[in-house]
Amino acid sequence: MVDTQRRSYWFAVALIAVLVLAAGALLAATGVDPLRAGQALVSGSLGSWYAIGSGTLVRATPLILTGLSVAVSFRAGVFNIGADGQFLVGAAAATWVALLCRTSASWLVIPAVIAASAIAGAAWAGIAAVLRTRFHVLEVISTLMLNFVASYLISYLVRGPLQEPTHVYPQTSSIADTARLPRFGPTTRLHLGFALAIAACLLVWWTVRFTAAGFRLRLVGANPDAARSAAQIDVDRVTTNAFLLSGAIAGIAGALEVSGVTFALYENISPGYGYTAIAVALLARLDAGAVIATGILFGTLETGASAMQRDAGAPSVIVSIIEAGIILALVAVDRVRFAATLNGASEHRVAAE
Repeated sequence: MVDTQRRSYWFAVALIAVLVLAAGALLAATGVDPLRAGQALVSGSLGSWYAIGSGTLVRATPLILTGLSVAVSFRAGVFNIGADGQFLVGAAAATWVALLCRTSASWLVIPAVIAASAIAGAAWAGIAAVLRTRFHVLEVISTLMLNFVASYLISYLVRGPLQEPTHVYPQTSSIADTARLPRFGPTTRLHLGFALAIAACLLVWWTVRFTAAGFRLRLVGANPDAARSAAQIDVDRVTTNAFLLSGAIAGIAGALEVSGVTFALYENISPGYGYTAIAVALLARLDAGAVIATGILFGTLETGASAMQRDAGAPSVIVSIIEAGIILALVAVDRVRFAATLNGASEHRVAAE
């Protein structure tokens, strides 16, 4: 077992080294100095407290929550690819409530905004949940299609009933100050949503690990047939609840983005958070606690990509390639560990015989 872990560790190190060299080669091929680009990436995301607090952690907040959303559903064996659409409808619901409650106090508006976004996200996921349980429609297809529907819905809202009064810009009016999340200081853009995202991850981690509901979710995700026949678990109910919880979390991510960062709803408010969330969840091995670290990692990469493009003239898509490489490396390491474990078990059996 120790040899297996050691081999997996060195294999992971080798893959990361190859990944870094490949990224450097791609940058050099585009005429960009790799060292300068790497320095810009690090300094732009981690070089100062302003870069960390106002850039990396702000960008990591929606990634942590959408990553948690994906982790919850995947852990239950539900392949929810629709976190992006659930994020969008959550943002739309949050904006609508915030615009309706302009004269209300913050202690009332902010919880209402978050609750509305959770309900909207859960309802959007509920469409795919019903299609799965009642009509056996693959959730990969239904949630992916619902992402496009949500995107068109946002376009309709910001160009129609929720458009700002002058009808010049495809966005809503800015929400009132009472609907905006408090910040952690006058010199930072980091808002209360980051703390809420961390708390949500820790709560879900504890629930999945130490409660009966969490045990049922893990059991259904591991083997639904055994859960149904041996443990007498209502598999459809567990998967539906996981679907709804996943959608609610992604919807809350949309609310925090509106109330903490953009202060208005507009087209392309999500640069693909729901899709990056799949990588965040997989890299965390679907562990809710580890999502915090992987969300911050991807937030660092995406913030650094903007700095790399701005300061070094490097194409930001290089970071997307790096993100894809990280996932492929993780899959490769898992395969090596699995093969090494099987070989160890075979050798042990032969020795015993």
